[in-house]
Amino acid sequence: MADTVELVVRFSGSLWEYQGEAPWVFVTLPPDAAEQIRHRVPHPGGFGTIKVEVEIGESRWRTSLFPDKASDSFLVPVKREIRTREGLGVGDVVRVAVRPR
Repeated sequence: MADTVELVVRFSGSLWEYQGEAPWVFVTLPPDAAEQIRHRVPHPGGFGTIKVEVEIGESRWRTSLFPDKASDSFLVPVKREIRTREGLGVGDVVRVAVRPR
């Protein structure tokens, strides 16, 4: 598993808001990025989540990728603290780096 730590997946995507009981803001991994993650992390955690470190702008934090059946990909949650620090809003296109941990 040592090579998993070395994997860095970079992509751009739009921030979008989940309109559920508890709204969250996410960015969806493109299909090719999701496939790289699936290939290198074949045994995800509970509910199919994958622990990662994420970078957007100058911000870096730890979270989990959540599988998304609708897009056959993964979702990266982007908490309010990060959006505020980076001056981001729903609909903004962000450059993201994801590292499985």
